[in-house]
Order: sequence, then structure tokens, then C-alpha cells
Amino acid sequence: MSSSRRHIMSPEFDVLGLGAVAVDELIYVDNYPAPDEKAHILRTERQCGGLTATALVAAARFGAKCAYAGVLGDDDLSLFARNAMAKEGISLDHLLVKSEAGPVHSYIIVDQTRCTRNIFADSRNAIGADPNWPPAELIRASRVLFVDHFGMAGMLRAARIAREAAIPVVADLERDGGAEFQELFKTVDHLVVSFRFARALTGAVDPSDALQRLWHTERDTVVVTDGASGCWFRSRAHASPIHYQAAYQVKALDTTGCGDVFHGVYSAALANGLPVQDRIVFASAAAAIKATKAGGQAGIPGRAELQKFVLNPNS
Repeated sequence: MSSSRRHIMSPEFDVLGLGAVAVDELIYVDNYPAPDEKAHILRTERQCGGLTATALVAAARFGAKCAYAGVLGDDDLSLFARNAMAKEGISLDHLLVKSEAGPVHSYIIVDQTRCTRNIFADSRNAIGADPNWPPAELIRASRVLFVDHFGMAGMLRAARIAREAAIPVVADLERDGGAEFQELFKTVDHLVVSFRFARALTGAVDPSDALQRLWHTERDTVVVTDGASGCWFRSRAHASPIHYQAAYQVKALDTTGCGDVFHGVYSAALANGLPVQDRIVFASAAAAIKATKAGGQAGIPGRAELQKFVLNPNS
């Protein structure tokens, strides 16, 4: 792995990701404290996280051949994240290494009583996508390009290359970053966003209203997710404008990474050629299973477990 450019000899990946990688320090407490109060730590864990990294892990466990071609460093946190992705079978052959770069470093306080979490993220060294990397032929050799908002210039370049080559672009976007964000937002043809962000973008009063406002003729599919309330989606593949998928009812323990897992399984199912309804079902089920287990990535199901759950969610 190095920052040197080299000729790509026709690789083929199901899902290529370029964005956020994180190292998460998970801190478990009984209850999140009020201001000026103390809380006793029950246990701590370190896991790999991040929008793109978690999505790639979810896609890989679904059976997709995945690659990460964003930017990381050679510091201890970067090495931890790189090792975690490599163990999942995610290719790092096209990782760009820069000494000044690093992952997002997050401290996540998990309230085990209310099953909530508070995230304190240090993203000062996080680059995400490089403006001139990866080579265009690598993007064209992938079935799905996965983007987020880390490294907006690089994301926009990659998304344009992908769309020109008729490669689907799936996005996990959480904040409006100005003009480049707006251009990327218009370019994405598979838009999967939380209702919280959709509401901030559109001013919509409910998910179906947000869905209508986010739709345009260049989109293939738009999904608005709302946690335990389920998700709403619209796709070219369906005659009816709006469809609803109920959330699977589970006893949630930790919702860290649920949205990223949804994105990753959706991307893998898209790369597999599954119809939109199946993509949504598998993605919803994966997020539900993940919520029953601690951490952002440890609870992500494999494909066999996921298929069994979809067939019999109450077992």
C-alpha cells in the first residue's frame, strides 16, 4: 500500500468505498449523566467504525467483494482501522497513504438503560476521498460506488466518473457542506438518508413528504429511514410513488452504526442485482440485528444469519 499511482489491470469490486473510517472508543454506562454529574464506566471497547468503513464491513459480510480506496495514515489509529478492514476481507490494495492523515477518532458513550448513545468525534485528521484518487479505471471496474461527505471534492470527482460509466452511486450523507455537497447531492442516484437529515434539508413534516421533495428524475431510488418507525422509499422500478417498509421489532441494545449497516447491505444487494424491495428488506433486517448487539460493527450479521432472520424474524 502506498501513495504511488499504478496502472489498474481490470480489477472488479462489488462495492468501492472512499470515505470516513473511524476508530471508536465505546464507553458503556448505566445512564448518561446530567451536567456536572459522574457516571461509572461498566466496560470499554475499541472498534473500527465510520460511515464508509462500517458500510463496507456490512457489505462484505453480505458476501460482496469490497475495496477501500480513501486516505489513511501510518499512525497507530490508522493501522488499527486498516487491520480491522483487512480482517473482513476488504481490499486495501488501492488505499492512499498520507502521513498527515488518520481516521476519525470517536468516543461513544452508550447508555444501556435507555439504549441511546452520544458520540464525540475528532475528525481533524480525517481526509476521506482524495481529489485525484483513485484512478478512474478502478471506479469504472466497480459495480457500486459508495460515497459520504468526507473529502467532498474527491467524492464529487468519483461520483461523476461513476455516473458517466452508468455505475450506481449510493450515498450516506449527514451534513450539508456547501456548493460541492449540493452538486454531489444532485449526482447521487441511490440516496439513502435519515429522516432527521432529510427534514433539515427539505423542511418536510413527515418522511413521505421528505421523500417526494428529495426525488427527481435522475434518481433511481430514494430511501428515507426513521429508525424503529421504519423507512419510506421511491424507485423507478415501482409504479406507485411511495412504499413503506416497517422496521423489524427487536430489543435494541445499541443503535451505533445501524444506519451505516443499512447503507452497506443495501449497496451489496444492489451490486448483486437484487430488486429494490429485497434491498430494503435485507438492509432493514441487518440494521435491526445490529441494534441487538453492542458496537458499530461487531453485531453486523452475515448473509446466512440475515436470510434466516428475514424468513423467521420472531425465532
